[in-house]
Amino acid sequence: MELTELTPIKEEIKGVLGDKIDDETLEAELKRYLNDYGVGIEQTKRGIIRKYGGADMTMVVTGSSVSKKIGELTGSEQNVDIVAKVLYAETKEITVRGLAKQIISGILGDETSTTQFTIWEPGSITLEKGSIYNFKNCYTKVWNEKVQINLGNRGRVELAHGVEMDVAERVIQTNPTECKISELKEGQGNVSVTGRIISMEARNVVARGRETTVYSGVLADDTGKVQFSAWNDLGLKEGETISIKGAYVRGWRGIPQLNLGDRCEVSRVDAVFDVVESGSSRKTVAEIVKVGGGLDMTVEGLVVDIKAGSGLIKRCPQCNRSILNGICTAHGQVTGINDLRLKIVIDDGTGAIGAIVKRQDTEKLTGITLNAAEGLAMAQGEGVVAREMATRILMKRITATGNVMSDDYGPSMIVNTTSHVETDVLKEANALLDELEAAL
Repeated sequence: MELTELTPIKEEIKGVLGDKIDDETLEAELKRYLNDYGVGIEQTKRGIIRKYGGADMTMVVTGSSVSKKIGELTGSEQNVDIVAKVLYAETKEITVRGLAKQIISGILGDETSTTQFTIWEPGSITLEKGSIYNFKNCYTKVWNEKVQINLGNRGRVELAHGVEMDVAERVIQTNPTECKISELKEGQGNVSVTGRIISMEARNVVARGRETTVYSGVLADDTGKVQFSAWNDLGLKEGETISIKGAYVRGWRGIPQLNLGDRCEVSRVDAVFDVVESGSSRKTVAEIVKVGGGLDMTVEGLVVDIKAGSGLIKRCPQCNRSILNGICTAHGQVTGINDLRLKIVIDDGTGAIGAIVKRQDTEKLTGITLNAAEGLAMAQGEGVVAREMATRILMKRITATGNVMSDDYGPSMIVNTTSHVETDVLKEANALLDELEAAL
């Protein structure tokens, strides 16, 4: 994006951060998120504000609030007041960045429609089913093609005295939505998926203070793979082809995961079912951004950047985490073990994705072995290793396969395998020439 296009975004972020960030730094951060990382505008704003110590962007109030009925909501409101009846509410405990947090969620309704809501900072707020409240300073989002109401740390809830309300009939979807695995997104409910079980295991876990068994594995169809889990023994076996109806999708760091709840129906399918090849499913970066992440995905593109943390690194001998200055975040002072790693950015023309490449493929891509890197570091310093790798990998076309996760910085891949892509320059030039001539 051009500098003039960034002006309204800059003003919005500056309104939240104030003097916590200067204009030059803000412009650099915006360009990095939007151009280098290929992150969307809303994710960019949230990421920068969090990074520099501001409130979550979704909780920011900009300007005067307006009052709307639920049926009028678009999913883009930042500061809206809503008078609605509580049809259902519950207090739940979730984990955010490793810390327990209580929220209130449920269903609200008015004369025009019903929708889900979440209060992220409930404090002393209590809601009574059937009572009517004024929900102030709300913001809305679209989740699974439905508008949801959210209250952040500036939201308020007040009992609406003397207000009576006839609530619109709530429409509940009864038929599951047929989905291919590649179409699954975090937050979907009541989906139907058909695929072959390519792995299956039973694990004992502790849930709500007691030990129980969870049955999990990987399901595949001709478009991709997805992890699934069930709390009941459905007798599932590796190699079976099954049809699942009434499942819901949760996500872990952007990777969709299929959950088979109590109301889920599972049946065996006798027909031969093609699944994605054992290697992976090939995706563009734009397709990956749309679904958020997934298992065994392959992208092809140019290596446009090699980031800090590449080259010769040291790992903790106990947990294998990378360490800095001999300090492991889990085990304190340790004697590190040498290893090689690449942290690169791959651009395929539809977007960019970060990728972490382990030692074996780092050696394959760069031609620099661990022994050679140790010798080079001893002779000229550790920094020279990454610089030498950069000369051998930058602007080279590669394929990378691995699991893709997403956060505020966009998608990133933990690479399992890589390979160079040999480019026929003459063929590519002739194809480009043909395109140009056809356009004239």
